[in-house]
Amino acid sequence: MNKNLLLCTGVALLSLNVFASPQVADTVAPETATSYKQKTSVVANQYMVAAAHPLAVEAGYQVLKNGGNAADALVAVQTVLGLVEPQSSGFGGGAFLVYYDAKLKVLTTFDGRETAPLAAKPELFQDSDGKPLKFYDAVVGGRSVGTPGTVKLLATLHDKYGSKKWSELFQPAQKLANNGFTVSERLASSIEKDKARLSRYPDTKAYFFTKNGEPLSEGSLLKNKKYAETLSVIAEHGEKAFYQGQIAKDIVNKVTGITDNPGVLAQEDFSTYKIIERKAVCAPYHQYSVCGMGPPSSGALTIGQILGIASHFDLKKLGADSPEAWQIIGDASRLAFADRGRYMADSDFVPMPEGLLNSDYLAGRAKLIQPGKALSEVSAGNPPWKNAIARADDQSIEFPSTTHIVITDKEGNTLSMTSTVENGFGSRVMSNGFILNNELTDFSFASYKDGYPIANRVEPGKRPRSSMSPSIIMEDGKPYMALGSPGGSRIIGYVASTIIAHLDWGMGIQQAIDLPHLVNRFGTYDIEQDTKAIRFKEALEMMGYEVNIRDLNSGLHAILFKDGKLIGGADPRREGIALGD
Repeated sequence: MNKNLLLCTGVALLSLNVFASPQVADTVAPETATSYKQKTSVVANQYMVAAAHPLAVEAGYQVLKNGGNAADALVAVQTVLGLVEPQSSGFGGGAFLVYYDAKLKVLTTFDGRETAPLAAKPELFQDSDGKPLKFYDAVVGGRSVGTPGTVKLLATLHDKYGSKKWSELFQPAQKLANNGFTVSERLASSIEKDKARLSRYPDTKAYFFTKNGEPLSEGSLLKNKKYAETLSVIAEHGEKAFYQGQIAKDIVNKVTGITDNPGVLAQEDFSTYKIIERKAVCAPYHQYSVCGMGPPSSGALTIGQILGIASHFDLKKLGADSPEAWQIIGDASRLAFADRGRYMADSDFVPMPEGLLNSDYLAGRAKLIQPGKALSEVSAGNPPWKNAIARADDQSIEFPSTTHIVITDKEGNTLSMTSTVENGFGSRVMSNGFILNNELTDFSFASYKDGYPIANRVEPGKRPRSSMSPSIIMEDGKPYMALGSPGGSRIIGYVASTIIAHLDWGMGIQQAIDLPHLVNRFGTYDIEQDTKAIRFKEALEMMGYEVNIRDLNSGLHAILFKDGKLIGGADPRREGIALGD
């Protein structure tokens, strides 16, 4: 068997055109940020894994090579990611997962989102005058920590689908934690950028800084004995050791014991936490069904709305090099985000309109778009809803620090999982060798506006709304593509534009991933800096947009199923790879 690895060649990407011409073949797009290193797609016959760090991908690859399945490989991948990419995901966070069961030919989803403590009140992120706290005043400390879901999600999936012994899947991470791993450029950069907040608490300061108080540098050897011990306990005793044992007690004590910003997490929150298997939300696009997580994720619904609205225009004819195409995508996104802000939240707590993906409703929304001219105002629509309830628009902030994993095994079982601790390094609080999330700040800090309740307000036991968009695109009842990305609320735009680039503009999967980002959520058009896409700035401004040139650091990973082959791609903006046989 040939071991295929997605490698950086060190060649800068240059082009005279704004975008590469659409190509059906899966080739490297010559047009991405010039500072990125070139990556090529990987072709395999049997199985594949793509994730955000080479060590995690290698761990998952070895599980697949040794006869394990996708559920087995996921445990190995996530446990390593929690060690080598702690700013993005780990045992202290949560995840959403979309899973295709090849034997039963069934697509389903698993909700491993964190929950608000049962003692949480709607005013959790408000000061004594009822005003919303500043974001980082809410984030750093125990107040923002929700009940973690990642460990239970891994155990639930393994119990249902796994084939390898649970304990052996922890061995790669245990070995790395004990022997040490090399700090990557991305981790070192993340520590440097966040050094003021990371040095606030003793555990994070001791772990992420030298004895002289300097942030760890790229190339440093980092060991994590506490995480190794945690892995050993969970490997031997299962997820109960996390939710009902000393680990949960330690987390509760750490969260509630912080003097400057304590939280209200309790043992009961761990004891009652559940993974919820939910029906996938699917939206038609051309001959495909684009499927993903429903609420509390807003990902599948919002992507479905963007694609449903955009389908009323000939994006294929306009092409990727057309400012008008991006204006249509941008306004479709703004319309979808307006609905997202008003209606989308944890549907176990708040009712939602049934007609958010109704074809007639989306056709009506599409009629609002005038090609060549930006919408001057955008507001939520009135989708079909049997028992409509007046709602105010959301006021939550969602910052980008997440990771995405795609895996398919030799039987065809396929998963797409987005995992997170929310903000970079989460709450900046550590316990048992891992970072604790700040997921509760994904709730709206305000509870009401103009006398109307906000759907995504804090409530006890509720799961905060998310933009995580793990997706599997289906064709004729089988997976056609699995993909997803980190990136906060821009995840939705990253995934939607990648789908359009491939399905409408004929780009290969790596080319679609490499495509420079243009994202519009709330009116301002964000254009990825250091790419030739900045040449759209003047045209978009003439259409009526305010334009912002900025870093748009996605972390897209995807597997395409084509002509009996697996084609994997990883985002050149980060250090991830794809690997398969």
